[in-house]
Formats: sequence, C-alpha cells, structure tokens
Amino acid sequence: MRQIILDVETTGLFVTEKHKIIEICCLEIVDRKITGKKFHTYLNPNRKIDVAASKITGIKDFFLLNKPFFKDIVDEFLDFIIGCELIIHNAKFDISFINYELYLINHKIKNIKDHIIIFDTLIYSRKLYPGKKNNLDALASRCSININRKYHGALLDVIILAKIYFTITMLQTTFLFKLSKNIFS
Repeated sequence: MRQIILDVETTGLFVTEKHKIIEICCLEIVDRKITGKKFHTYLNPNRKIDVAASKITGIKDFFLLNKPFFKDIVDEFLDFIIGCELIIHNAKFDISFINYELYLINHKIKNIKDHIIIFDTLIYSRKLYPGKKNNLDALASRCSININRKYHGALLDVIILAKIYFTITMLQTTFLFKLSKNIFS
C-alpha cells in the first residue's frame, strides 16, 4: 500500500484571512517503509508571512521571492498524492489550505478529499491518549522519538510524523478475545 506523509507550512493560521501555503512536503511510504521518494518545495505566497508564523517556521519573506507559485507545482504535487492515503497531523488544517490554493487557481479539483483517503494522526492520537496534549512535540516525547528542532518545517515534520505514525499504529500487536464457554454449542 502506498501512503504519503504530508505537511504544509503557511503564512498564517486561517484561509479566511487569505493565508497561503509557503512549504509543502510529502514523504512516500510503501508497506510501512519510507522509500526515500518525496515531493518538497517552498512556495511564493505573493503575500507577507505573519510575524508569528515566521517565528514558528523560521521562513522569511525574502527567502520565498524567487520560489514557484502554487500554480507552477500543482500538477506535480497532485500526481504525487492522488490515489494515495495521506497521513496528516491535523488534516483539517492542511486540507483547508490545499483546497484554498486549488480554489485560487480555479483548478478542476475543488476538494482534494474526493481524490484521496486521509488518516489524521491528531484524531487517532486523541483516541489513544484522551485528555493529553497531542501535538507533534508531545507525541514525539510520548513515543520516545528524539526531535531536535528549532523551527517547524514541513521537511522535518514529515519525518517526525512518519516515526510517530509507525509507533502509534503498532501499539496493538495482538488481539485478545474473551470467549464464552458456550460459544461453540
């Protein structure tokens, strides 16, 4: 089975405030093994990055000036992910930005969710660890995954997320059944 770990970084938190994607990274997994095949790019959002977003990502406006626009990479990006299961932490956020970018260029795909399957590690981890913090840092710590990062970047975050995904989906390795004495009678 081909799966893709996906993460985006953005100019801010809300598409309703016309924030846009500034970095996309997708990492391929086949049969629970990282293949090394990836799609990674920075994007020119044609707008300023919020100060808070820049502090989180370490990405500055001037760095993105000569980067491609979303419309320039959309076909390659979609070819990489269409038909796969996407593994995303907080999928609602990433998918809303991808759909917004598709909308802005009037792409024939209106909702990426119609073309992929999504496994949201945030939703899954909330079921595994109810009432606890379930951001990437907390999950990495809980899963004994050493992360040493100063900034959030899509490239590093997909690697961290892949390790978290492998760990949290391997927690149940056996099934225990309690059979009634009369089950076969």
